[in-house]
Amino acid sequence: MVKNVVVIGTQWGDEGKGKIVDWLTDHAQGVVRFQGGHNAGHTLVIGQGAAQREYKLNLVPSGIVRDGIKCYIGNGVVLDVSHLLDEIKGLEKEGIQVRNRLKVSPGCPLILDCHIKLDKAREAARGVDKKIGTTGKGIGPTYEDKVARRALRVYDLFYPERFAEKLKEVFDYHNFVLVNYLNAEPADYEAQLAKSMAQMEELRPMVADISAELYAANDAGERLLFEGAQGTLLDVDHGTYPYVTSSNC
Repeated sequence: MVKNVVVIGTQWGDEGKGKIVDWLTDHAQGVVRFQGGHNAGHTLVIGQGAAQREYKLNLVPSGIVRDGIKCYIGNGVVLDVSHLLDEIKGLEKEGIQVRNRLKVSPGCPLILDCHIKLDKAREAARGVDKKIGTTGKGIGPTYEDKVARRALRVYDLFYPERFAEKLKEVFDYHNFVLVNYLNAEPADYEAQLAKSMAQMEELRPMVADISAELYAANDAGERLLFEGAQGTLLDVDHGTYPYVTSSNC
């Protein structure tokens, strides 16, 4: 039986998980991100002397900096496609091959511009003494939409007419709150639609059934490393609620 490993933090994050994940990657064939979003941050320092390189990753699994390691983003991750593509391009500039080794679940909920606006507007409205400490990246509102069963997911991108219709519903819903309750500017539906459609084809080759991929890897005897984000005390169920993130860690 193949022994897979899960790395999670036991405090409020910043425990050095990235370093441990990188070390354990020497014994794995695949690395999996399974929750959180680009609010996570792992800094990796690879090599020594003049050959030393530093990589800062938010979404792409840490195993990507190691040759031949397969990387997976599971459907528990909320996905900012713009950030993902920017991160991929940054790694490619460093000579790292990403697109042929990274697979993204079609079930990942999409972080939209309305989520980011809502996240920031809510935090601003709380006042100095009541701030949660959100990163303002739209993580919480996206998980809210997931639980409320109105989130758009990666696979929705590949059905443009349906995507446009569902996107309009989500934007109308959140813009009502932004304008009428938070006294904020509405999010731009047309701009989001155009951006999402432009990103669709670039993302498509990396989309795969992650459950099937992981079962196949396990059956083939590959060791898998599951890379947690944040830490237990930031867990929405087990952490210092309400000063937590919006996912299980």
